[in-house]
Amino acid sequence: MRTRIYTMTHKRFLEPEDNTLYIPLHVGRALGGDLGYIGDDTGEHISQWNDRYGELTGVYWVWKNDKDSDLIGICHYRRFFVDQDRNLLRRTDYERLLSSYDVIVSPGMTADQPYLQYYGEAHNIEDLYAVGRAVKSLYPDDYPLFEQVIGQPKYYYGNLMVTGRELFMDYADWLFSILREAEQEIDVSTYDLYNRRVFGFLSEQLLLLWITKNRLKAYECPIGITAEKAETVELKHAVSQLVKMGEISQAKELFYEMLHIRPDVRLELSDIKGEIPVIEQLLYIMEEERARGIGGLCQYSVHLDRQIVHYRSVAEMLNACGQGQFDEAYRQYFLKNGVSWVMVAVMLMNCPGIISDKAAVLEQIKRFYMQNGKAEDANGLEGVRLS
Repeated sequence: MRTRIYTMTHKRFLEPEDNTLYIPLHVGRALGGDLGYIGDDTGEHISQWNDRYGELTGVYWVWKNDKDSDLIGICHYRRFFVDQDRNLLRRTDYERLLSSYDVIVSPGMTADQPYLQYYGEAHNIEDLYAVGRAVKSLYPDDYPLFEQVIGQPKYYYGNLMVTGRELFMDYADWLFSILREAEQEIDVSTYDLYNRRVFGFLSEQLLLLWITKNRLKAYECPIGITAEKAETVELKHAVSQLVKMGEISQAKELFYEMLHIRPDVRLELSDIKGEIPVIEQLLYIMEEERARGIGGLCQYSVHLDRQIVHYRSVAEMLNACGQGQFDEAYRQYFLKNGVSWVMVAVMLMNCPGIISDKAAVLEQIKRFYMQNGKAEDANGLEGVRLS
């Protein structure tokens, strides 16, 4: 049995050892560059539309150019199907699972509202309506189910799937016919780079519709995330370099510009270390400290990775303070590392949930500063108003 799991990627990555099972596929190669992998720009392809279709240009290539696989799968350069012990699935695992199930997919996610509203909060809801009209036109029997799946909160993400050849070919034929029909209505000319990949986003709920309409038995397999999103890593590196150079305002400007263009970089599945919210706070603290002539964070270190560790240590100490456990070791840490009143104030005001009694902590830290000859810091905290 020939089993191939195509790994969609737009960057070099650490490939799984079994390169006869996991096949790297460079998506969007027609738009430039060569990673040394098989590209989606050979044979019949839509590689040139990668900016609108995302990983689906790879799915299209597999549909049109894989001629002999018995089991076909789609994963990403940093997202793989894993077992309960977080090990990548092996060839025998896929074959065993698909002897009992029709399709392997990512775990079903549950939004806190109907999918229609959930999609509309991040993207243009009119595009989802356009897909609905395409379904109604091409597959009228599927339209009631379309309304059903966008009216409930469950969804699959990432277009991750593995299934038998016949089902995969059926799915791709059905999927791309709908997207090409909807494309006649959808104008991406004013979309930013993130939202321009609209057809990749729209396809995610169509996978659930296809499984539902065909009454397929789906195995929702755990997903292992092996790395952070490339754009998230790039943002962190760029900000880190500017901080190291002392260009704090430029770092902050770049940070928010990137979040505007690619809001997905801060998602939990992109920022798996949870550092983006911390970096946002650090940039604000550094800018405020600099405006007041305070050394603070920049004096502690110009290395962003060290600042992140420092920030989390201070957060732990403020939380301990709220529980009456601000001991001598914590006090010495504050003094040795120059934790400023600005940093304390920002963390108390902007870090909900980590500190139980913020008003009590504020008063205790003020007393601590006064007792240790840091009247300026104590006075700074006098003007802090906690909501």
